[in-house]
Amino acid sequence: MPGERLSVRGTSDVGRFPGAAPPTRVELTIHKAGEKKQEEGGCRRWFRKMCPCCCKRQNSLSYDVTDKVELVKPPTPAPEPVKPKPENGEAKEMEEIQLSVRSVDLLSSKTGQNRREHHTDLYHGEELIIRRGQTFQIEMELSRPFNADTDKLHLDLKTGPLPMVSKGTHVIIPMVDQLEDEYWEAKIVEQDGTTVKLSVNSPATAVCGLYGLTVTCGSVKGESTTTHNSSSNIVMLFNPWCEEDTVFLDDEEERKEYVLNDIGRIYYGTEKQIGARTWNFGQFHEGILEACLFILEKSDMPASGRADPVNVVRVISAMINAQDDFGVLVGNWSGDYSDGVSPSSWSSSVEILRKYHSSNGTPVSYGQCWVFSAVTTTVLRCLGIPARSVTNFQSAHDTDVSLTTDVFFDEEMQPIDYLNRDSVWNFHVWNDCWMARPDLPPGHGGWQAVDSTPQETSQGTFRCGPASVNAIRSGQVYLKHDTPFVFAEVNSDKIYWQRNLDGTFSQIHSEKKAVGHFISTKAVGSDERADITHLYKHQEDSEEERIAVETASRYGSKPNVYSSPMAEDVSVEVKMDGEGPRMGADAQLSILVKNLSSQPRRTTLHSQVAVMYYTGVLKGTIKKEQMPVELLPNEEKTIEWILPYQQYQNQLVDQAALMLTLSGRVSETQQVLANQTTFRLRTPDLTIKPLGDAVVGKEMAAKITFTNPLPRMLKGVIFRVEGLGLQKGHEVVVGDVGGHSTVTLTEHFIPTQPGPRKLVASLDCKQLTQVHGVADIVVLEQ
Repeated sequence: MPGERLSVRGTSDVGRFPGAAPPTRVELTIHKAGEKKQEEGGCRRWFRKMCPCCCKRQNSLSYDVTDKVELVKPPTPAPEPVKPKPENGEAKEMEEIQLSVRSVDLLSSKTGQNRREHHTDLYHGEELIIRRGQTFQIEMELSRPFNADTDKLHLDLKTGPLPMVSKGTHVIIPMVDQLEDEYWEAKIVEQDGTTVKLSVNSPATAVCGLYGLTVTCGSVKGESTTTHNSSSNIVMLFNPWCEEDTVFLDDEEERKEYVLNDIGRIYYGTEKQIGARTWNFGQFHEGILEACLFILEKSDMPASGRADPVNVVRVISAMINAQDDFGVLVGNWSGDYSDGVSPSSWSSSVEILRKYHSSNGTPVSYGQCWVFSAVTTTVLRCLGIPARSVTNFQSAHDTDVSLTTDVFFDEEMQPIDYLNRDSVWNFHVWNDCWMARPDLPPGHGGWQAVDSTPQETSQGTFRCGPASVNAIRSGQVYLKHDTPFVFAEVNSDKIYWQRNLDGTFSQIHSEKKAVGHFISTKAVGSDERADITHLYKHQEDSEEERIAVETASRYGSKPNVYSSPMAEDVSVEVKMDGEGPRMGADAQLSILVKNLSSQPRRTTLHSQVAVMYYTGVLKGTIKKEQMPVELLPNEEKTIEWILPYQQYQNQLVDQAALMLTLSGRVSETQQVLANQTTFRLRTPDLTIKPLGDAVVGKEMAAKITFTNPLPRMLKGVIFRVEGLGLQKGHEVVVGDVGGHSTVTLTEHFIPTQPGPRKLVASLDCKQLTQVHGVADIVVLEQ
């Protein structure tokens, strides 16, 4: 009506969180400019009823069309103007029109209020993507104006193959006057003729996934109803911004890093030679959200289980590997990747997930631990669960739940290979994800370790976690899930055994610091490495650390393994100059032997070096020798150890890793000396140099340069290049590259998104792995 004032919420109830202050109120003046409402006379009404075809109404509904909305300051309260009552004929005519929904607008634009306030505006596409525990708006066009006194309306949301109200997968959303926290509810916040805008609230415990929407209209008298099925779906995600959600993370910078950052760093190598590579997680890229929802669907997890992040993470850890459930990635540590892609050639999760989805769930070949971890980071961040990739150096793989890493020698102090099933990986990459753990005793929420690399089964399936990092740190390995395995990875002791003449074994040495070093992840807000070892274990040699180890060992298969401390006055360690040996050159290390006593000491050091997969599995020994050592009292002696390039050039496997094992016995005291050191041969980087101005929509170029460090030809070299917002991932076949030759490749592309971007390239070649590079490019608006 002209001059009619409607009281509405100024913020329209979008993005409301529990406990937030009520939004401001405004007054709206609604009128049609330059026009005055005219009343219809009684005679004309009678004539129109007798002959409606000769006297049509321009608008059979007594509501104005809003051409202009003015915001005015709230005036001093005054009596509302009395609305003229419609004549009986008009009221009866409106009642005769059945209320129905003509269309539904989910207000799902990337730039709209819903997606901006739900932090989903970065996702590709125009679907309504929202987070639970937060209100959102939808708009409906009705067949006639909604009358709260006579009309009824409710929403139905359904997810999963068999939606059920009792399971939370069929949600019936009633209309209410005021929205309350922790309930599915809807409220009319704006009404303009036949257009109604609703604010809908979801609880922080809602099931996540893809929902279909139905609107049902009826009357309070319970007469016939009409339904309207929305042609668009709603995607519900976890909400780290909502305090009531179990994945709530109370730090905006950490949310930006662990939920919204689509590029990261993954660490590899050895503890003394830590390498880093850039990875495109790409959780907002076209097709990735659909792929993540497809993974959940393919897992056969009941839809109701998608409300609990513990369940979701456990399922994801199983589905990322294809070991027993046709998951995303096939693991391969053989070195033969001829029928797939070498794990070290991937630098993005996007191609992997899109390939898996487009093939209707055919596992992608191939992955190793860092690829499994990177894809897990992508999926968890995409679903709204804060996650990061974590690398543990000197990572133990305990095969018998002893919570120790056992090394067996024969009577001559030679390793017994068939017994040495426990292994220590140079590095292993898994994930941390953030959530509360209401299923555990208080104090065990926060970061949880989850591992998608198929190593050991958990309840019959290749998966691991989530295991509370706090429980791992304190040795509480009886808390679920898979805490003993992760504890052994980071804090098991390395126990050396020697076979006796009667076939039994005696413990001869133990190393308490052999496992779990430099646990690393990308720092928040920068590309620096953050050391998070202190989150997983107490400081080495501290009383707290020993208590944690002893607490854990009581629940292992060898609770009485620990021997009393031995007095040791001779030590042996291996040192490396700078960043260590380089691929293509002789490898040189220094062996430092110390006599800490006031008496002379004599020993013979047995050394052997073996080529090793990064998983700790030895391929074969390539050099053995014996070194007599005589030490004066308190003397330190350095022995230079050299492995010529010719001896290892044809023996290397993935990651170019080697293990040097030293053992010996001090003649005077019978003290056993033992040391194992892993090292890698460093490979060169790809050099990437941007050329020209980086502007959206304008072509630019980048020059990629690589020099073969080997004196031999590299066969079948392929470059993989990708940059989110710069260009799609693709392969460039280079072919054979001669010894010490240099390859230069110029890439031309047109940036599509502004802001800081990264162009990532990697080299795929059987003779040389872990060669990659990255260039930072700041793209300007056109």
